[in-house]
Amino acid sequence: MTSSPFTVGIIQDSASDDAAATVAATVERIREAAKRGAQIVCLKELFNAPYFCKSQKCERFDLAESIPGPTTDRMQSLAKELEIVLIVPIFEKQARGVYRNSAAVIDADGSLLGVYRKMHIPDDPMFNEKYYFTPGDAATDDRIDRIGQVAKQASGFRVWRTRYANIGVLICWDQWYPEAARITSLLGADILFYPTAIGWHPAEKSEFGSAQVDAWRTMQRSHAIANGVFVASPNRVGHEDEPGTNGIEFFGNSFIADPFGRILAEAGTDPAILIAKCDPKLIEDTRRNWPFLRDRRIDAYAPILSRYLGA
Repeated sequence: MTSSPFTVGIIQDSASDDAAATVAATVERIREAAKRGAQIVCLKELFNAPYFCKSQKCERFDLAESIPGPTTDRMQSLAKELEIVLIVPIFEKQARGVYRNSAAVIDADGSLLGVYRKMHIPDDPMFNEKYYFTPGDAATDDRIDRIGQVAKQASGFRVWRTRYANIGVLICWDQWYPEAARITSLLGADILFYPTAIGWHPAEKSEFGSAQVDAWRTMQRSHAIANGVFVASPNRVGHEDEPGTNGIEFFGNSFIADPFGRILAEAGTDPAILIAKCDPKLIEDTRRNWPFLRDRRIDAYAPILSRYLGA
């Protein structure tokens, strides 16, 4: 586990149809985060494009690119220049007909450490992700093998030992699953990053809007508390149109929380760069006083592998 404090930056912003302009603007925000002391910077889900899953259109597969590819190449150069760790979520074309909602993890020397591929794929009105994304597969590459036997059995959940901290990456819909947070924490993460694209259906905002934001933040704060880790969640902002609909208003409210679930930095609904220092000593202190991991009854949890246990 990391022993030295590390500083995290998350970027809350929007994306336009002009991918080159979006990437260029993001590069400037990354530079600003690094200037303000960030050592690890995480971007929002599918950072370099509008949220295209609002409808099912085959031509939108053309937005995908490989990893490594043009965008990750540029981010690797930037990470090396600034000596920062970058988490870069993009629409990945892994093979012909196999597309993923992914996040490239780049170390501070510019090396591509690996790729997390979103494990839980939603299918809701205007969040038609099952049409576009193949869910993440089991993690069996050499990087995971060196972490230990438990990691070989841990499905697609990953931890990367970067220059500054041991980081876990989960993506958006993953944030509602305590299993994902628990496994990633057990693999040794100091911090869980949740790059996100979540928002309001405009017709529902007046009735459900505040409750939806509160549920989203509460769920992720609970992962910090239950696992004794830091959590950082960058969301996108702004209204995005979709022909024939009212579009989606992405609600921002990005935040960074400590292992007690206390908010270290938070945003509203405008673009923002959040910076917070994370001291791993607090992980140890929290787990000594709230020893949830110690008291787990791993001998009693086999039923969780069932889809449903009711009559």
